[in-house]
Amino acid sequence: MGSSELTTTVTTGRSSSSVIDSIWGCTGTTIHKEDLRKRITIPEYLRVAMREAIAKKDVDSVKRYYDMAYADGAETPTAAESPIVVFINAKSGGRHGPELKARLQDLMGEEQVFDLSAVKPNEFVQYGLSCLEKFAALGDTCAKETREKIRIVAAGGDGTVGWVLGCLGELKTHGRDPLPPTGIIPLGTGNDLSRSFGWGGSFPFNWRTATKRILDRVANGPICHLDSWDLVISMPGGEAMETPYSLKPSECASLAQDLEIDGELPEKSSYYQGVFYNYFSIGMDAQVAYGFHHLRNEKPYLAQGPLSNKLIYSGYSCKQGWFFAPCSSDPGLRGLNNILRLYVKKVNSSKWEQVPIPSSVRSIVTLNLPSYGSGRNPWGNLKPEYLEKKGFVEAHADDGYVEIFGLKHGWHASMVMAELISAKHIAQASAIRFELRGGEWKEAYMQMDGEPWKQPMNKEFSTFIEIKRVPFQSAMVHGE
Repeated sequence: MGSSELTTTVTTGRSSSSVIDSIWGCTGTTIHKEDLRKRITIPEYLRVAMREAIAKKDVDSVKRYYDMAYADGAETPTAAESPIVVFINAKSGGRHGPELKARLQDLMGEEQVFDLSAVKPNEFVQYGLSCLEKFAALGDTCAKETREKIRIVAAGGDGTVGWVLGCLGELKTHGRDPLPPTGIIPLGTGNDLSRSFGWGGSFPFNWRTATKRILDRVANGPICHLDSWDLVISMPGGEAMETPYSLKPSECASLAQDLEIDGELPEKSSYYQGVFYNYFSIGMDAQVAYGFHHLRNEKPYLAQGPLSNKLIYSGYSCKQGWFFAPCSSDPGLRGLNNILRLYVKKVNSSKWEQVPIPSSVRSIVTLNLPSYGSGRNPWGNLKPEYLEKKGFVEAHADDGYVEIFGLKHGWHASMVMAELISAKHIAQASAIRFELRGGEWKEAYMQMDGEPWKQPMNKEFSTFIEIKRVPFQSAMVHGE
C-alpha cells in the first residue's frame, strides 16, 4: 500500500481470521487486567480536567488541575505508556452496546470512555485535546507525552468510525500534530473499515475477554494510513435537496479550474460538501439503499438485526427493479451513460480525460477500500499483466487512487458480490468529475459510505460532482 510496508497487510473483507476472532474473541497470551489498566489509563488529574473542559466547553477554567498536580510537595505525575480514549456508539451492537461501555469503563479510567450520544468527537478535539496542549504549553511533561502517545478507539459501525476520523482530521487542518491513530471495535452491519484494517467483520461472541485483547492491540499495534476523499456537488440554485448527515451545504466550494465546462452555467448555484472513506455511488444500488433506508425509518420493527436487514434489503432490491423492471419508461434509457459524463485524472497523469461509460451500466461505484458490502472485493485481485494492459496499479487504501467500477443489473451485482466475477472495470483515478444532465430523468440516486439521498436534476443545466483526495491521511492502528 503505497510507501508503507504495513499497508500490504490490509485485509480484503472476509478473512478467515475475522471469523475465528468472532468465535473465540482472539487467541494469544493472557492479558492481565491490572497490567492493561496501568498501561492505558491517563493520570487522574488529566482525564478529569479533559472531561470538565469538554463539559464546560472551556479550557481555561480547568487550569487548577495543573496547579494541583505541580504544587509544592506533589509527586510529579507520569504519563501512561499507551493512553487510550474510546468513543462508543452505545446504540450499535444491539444489547451489547451498554454492556460494552460498562466493560470499557471497568478497564480504564471511566472518564476516558465517551458515549457519542453525550460527547461528540469534535468536542473532544476542540476541548479535550486542547486541554492537554494547554497544560503541555505550561511545561507539563506528563500532558505533553500523553498528547503525543494518545490513541483512539471507535466502537461502532463504519459511520461512527468515519465520524471520528473526520473530527480528528481537523487537527491537521489547524496544524495540531500529531494525529492520533485510531483502532476499531466493529459494532455495525457491514464494518468494511474494520475489516480493511484487521479488526474483523463482527463483534466477538466472547466479547468480555476480547475487549481486553482489542485494547491491548490498540495500544501496541502498528500504524498504517488511510486516504479520504473530498466530494463537492455543484447544482443549479433553487432546487430543494434532503441531504444525509455526511453532506453539508457549503458557501465557498468551487469546481476545478483546470477542466473546462462544456455549456452554460446557471446564474446561481448551490454547493454541498462531504468526505468519504469507503465509497460513493450513483444509480440503482443507491436507489435501493434509499428506499430501504426510508422503509427502515418508517417501520423500524422490520429491521431487528443484520440478518433481517439483509433479507429485507434483498426483497426491496427486487421491488425497485434492480433485477426485473426497467428504471425508465424507455428501455434504451436504462443506462447511466444517458445522463452522465465521467472525467478523470488517471494513474500517473495530471490531465483530465473523458472516460466512456458502458451503456449496460446502471450503477457506478467509486471505491477506496478493498472491502465493500460487508467484506466483498468487487474490484478483484487483478493479475499484473491485466493491470499493465489497462494502465492500472494494484489497489490499496493509501495509494492516492480510487477504483471506479460499474454494475449492470441486480443479477450482475449478485455475481460480483458473491465474488464469482469482478465488476465492470471503468477507471482508476486521483481526481474525478461526474456531470449529470436531466431529460426524462428528473432525479438520480446517490450514496456515500452507506448514506443515500435523492439528487434532483435539471434539464437545462448540469449538476457536477467532483472528487479529490484530502491532502492528508488518517492514521489507523492495524489490528493484526
